[in-house]
Order: sequence, then structure tokens, then C-alpha cells
Amino acid sequence: MAEPQVAELKNLQNEGLADEQNAQYLTFELADEDYGVDILRVQEIRGWDVVTRVPNTPSYVKGVLNLRGAIVPIFDLRERFDLSSQEYTKDTVVIVLRVNGETGRRIMGIIVDAVSDVLNANSSGLANAPDFGSRVATEFIAGLVSAGDKMVMLLDVDKLLGQDQESEQELTAAK
Repeated sequence: MAEPQVAELKNLQNEGLADEQNAQYLTFELADEDYGVDILRVQEIRGWDVVTRVPNTPSYVKGVLNLRGAIVPIFDLRERFDLSSQEYTKDTVVIVLRVNGETGRRIMGIIVDAVSDVLNANSSGLANAPDFGSRVATEFIAGLVSAGDKMVMLLDVDKLLGQDQESEQELTAAK
């Protein structure tokens, strides 16, 4: 399912619209696995702070945060991916992302275990997400890339968090 995204990146690079050497991803840890998001989508990285809970939301929606006057919904990515929950530590951070959706650009935050590094990747090193069949949703995985001896799953934030835009609109309306 991620093939068009990798192909689109390769096409942009072939047309000279994207620099093959400068595709950068902010990598982070989540349950001992490595994930990455396009660094151009990252607005800021914040240490974990208490958020305002909003009733009647899914468990992975932790609440909202007032970020310089903007109400930002915060999602726990561990819970969003159905991973075991873990106490937040001093390494736990919120990555504030710009998400493009049907209703325009939104700001959303994701809670991750720790930020790792900035990964430079070119299109030749990107692999498509494996096809697990219809039982496993992989539409939000833009691709996989090797980083030393480990694989990093690159996330498509628009597809990952765009699914939650309805929840985000409800959060903003509730505030």
C-alpha cells in the first residue's frame, strides 16, 4: 500500500524536485522499535507535560495542550498502535507535527518513548512496507529504511493522524 508514496518520492527526486541526499527523518523509539517522521513535518519537540483530558475520547487520545494559544490534540502512539502501555519517564516526549487533512493543515502531537536521531535517507534505500494482507493496516507506513543494524519504519503522518481528524475536531469543539 505504501508503494505509491515511495514511487512518488523517487519521481520527485528524478525530476530534481527533491534532493536524494537530503531526505531527513526524525527518528524515535516506541516499545524498543524505531520509527521516523519527515523532519519537515516536525514543528517542535517538547518534554512530556500534563494535558487537559477530554471526556468520551479513545484511550490513545490523552487530551489537549495549549501551545501558544493553539489547542493541540495529543495522541499516545503506543496506545494508537496497540502496544503495551508504559509509565512516562524523563525521556518521554511529545513531537508536535503539522498534518495535512481534508480540512486543511492541523497541528497534532504524538507521545513517544524517546527521540533518537535525525536520519538521512535517499530513495534507493527506501523499501515498501510489507504486505500483511487485509488483517494488518499498513497504510500509514510510508516505507522502511535500514539504519545500521536496525530497520526504521517511516510513518506517513497525514494517513496516521488524518484518521483521527474527526476525533481532533471533537476535541477542539469540546474545548
